[in-house]
Amino acid sequence: MPLDPATIAQRRHAFRALHAGPAILVMPNAWDVASARIYEEAGFPAVATSSAGLANSLGFRDGNELDVDLHLATLERIVGALGVPLSADVESGYAADAAALATFIARLAATGVAGYNLEDTVAERDLFPLDEASARVRAARAAAPDLFLNARTDIYLGGFGPEITRFDATVERLRAFAGAGADGLFVPGVADAETIARIAVAVPLPLNVLAGPKTPDAPALQELGVRRVSVGSWPMRRTLGVLREIAHELRETGTFSFTRDSIVTYAEANALIAPRAET
Repeated sequence: MPLDPATIAQRRHAFRALHAGPAILVMPNAWDVASARIYEEAGFPAVATSSAGLANSLGFRDGNELDVDLHLATLERIVGALGVPLSADVESGYAADAAALATFIARLAATGVAGYNLEDTVAERDLFPLDEASARVRAARAAAPDLFLNARTDIYLGGFGPEITRFDATVERLRAFAGAGADGLFVPGVADAETIARIAVAVPLPLNVLAGPKTPDAPALQELGVRRVSVGSWPMRRTLGVLREIAHELRETGTFSFTRDSIVTYAEANALIAPRAET
């Protein structure tokens, strides 16, 4: 059931406030209703989606290949299943130009999400020119000004340009995105504490980084000036790793030891996606 406008507005206000502290916002990334509800039950005040996790779960590769209508319909289902705000990773908005991007963002807003990540990459895995990328942020902001727009640059993640230039290029882009109307700034692919701290000082909006094997933990990131940390598709891929272990046991030994491990019970799984009582 679609949320009423008052509930949507309340969630958007609450999500924006989470970026103002006092603690760093740890954003768990879901890929379907059940995973999003697991995070909510664990006590997270907001949940995000992973573009890769969601795309893979629906039979698409990551990288702007996910069917737009299916993506939006899935987001609407997750929003309706949650009692906390949802932020959507929508890659580069499935749009080649700013006008088409604005149309998509207006449709995204209608799902009830509280915010979204917007990348500065094109489908061919290159960066939009800075002027064009900034215009896209500006168009997205105008299309849905109440959504939290987390503008992302993939300079570090994609290894664009010589390594020595990446810090300055990243800061240039982030400052331009801030000037174009972004609410937060996202730099995946950077893990060393010194670089993270330098970026946090150099940009005027809340900084979001992506967790990985070499990333400092959340308290350390907060000390570095980071306001938000995401986990991306790591939980989904770790879950697939567990499923692969189960598959190998079934195929190679025909045993069922996995049934004795910690699980979500049948009743609990059904309860996760039970319709919420109307209030």
